[in-house]
Amino acid sequence: MALWMVRAGRHGEREEFALENNIVVIGWGDLPNLGTFKSREDLHTHMRQTHPDRTERGLGSWTGQIWAFANSIQVGDIVVLPRRGMFAFGRVTGPYYHVSDAPEDARHRLPVKWLKRDFLRGGIDADLRNSLGGAKTVFRVERNNAEARIYTMLQGDPRPGDVGEEYPDREDDEVEADFDPATAATDQIIEFIGRNFRGHDLAHLVAGVLRAQGFETRVSPPGPDGGVDIVAGGRPMGFGPPRLCVQVKSGVAPVGVSELRQLQGVMENHGAEHGLLVAWGGFNQSANREARERYFRVRLWDRMKLVEAVQAAYDQLDDQLQAELPL
Repeated sequence: MALWMVRAGRHGEREEFALENNIVVIGWGDLPNLGTFKSREDLHTHMRQTHPDRTERGLGSWTGQIWAFANSIQVGDIVVLPRRGMFAFGRVTGPYYHVSDAPEDARHRLPVKWLKRDFLRGGIDADLRNSLGGAKTVFRVERNNAEARIYTMLQGDPRPGDVGEEYPDREDDEVEADFDPATAATDQIIEFIGRNFRGHDLAHLVAGVLRAQGFETRVSPPGPDGGVDIVAGGRPMGFGPPRLCVQVKSGVAPVGVSELRQLQGVMENHGAEHGLLVAWGGFNQSANREARERYFRVRLWDRMKLVEAVQAAYDQLDDQLQAELPL
């Protein structure tokens, strides 16, 4: 049993597609069925011919990742799909296959049974998160005894011989990519906010970000809030558009479509044109799907989106917030 990282697009474009269809996918949609290549050398030759402007080192990295996806990942291996603030873990249930009429970035596939779809990054030790933080699309994760520890986390105590098994034909560039310091820094910010902005304090952080973006805000006091934690409007005095209702959920469980619909009702009551639902624990598939259908009315911020907003607005945050969040 080996542990593999398989990203669903450079910016996670195919994460939900992969989860909904019980697969992991890679791009390189211009390539034919990978089963037509009899050897790694054949694939490398094809890549050299079709990407003549790519450096030899870059071609070697691409070839290694593509070959690993189609040939080195085995039935029974565990795959990790990074999501926004979370990881999804699945077990490979069958061999590689190709769907020629699928979207270009989802033609190369491995079938997967998802074991945990919404495992929060904060629930994994920092050294393991670092091991999962490489920048490549496909790589085997071995550093920090990752295979055994993740297997234990998912299945209980591993059986002897089930973890750490080596494939005799494994190439060096199939092993995990170099540590990504940007990912590690983001993880540290997430941990800090999770520790220091619990409960209603998270609403004050969101309000601070909105003020930095040019809104006037009013934060509801702790306790029952009638479905709205923050109301915000354009300056001066908050009377200007756009008028915004914000609900902030600080729990670690993913938020569903009922909270999204509740926010939409509150928007009507307050005469707000737009709504923002912030959920530290992220959102389930139904909420994400419905939010996409209401793109011009509501926005969803998970923890990653909130951290990105904090980073973008940090220099304009109130002095007190900067003191409480010393980035």
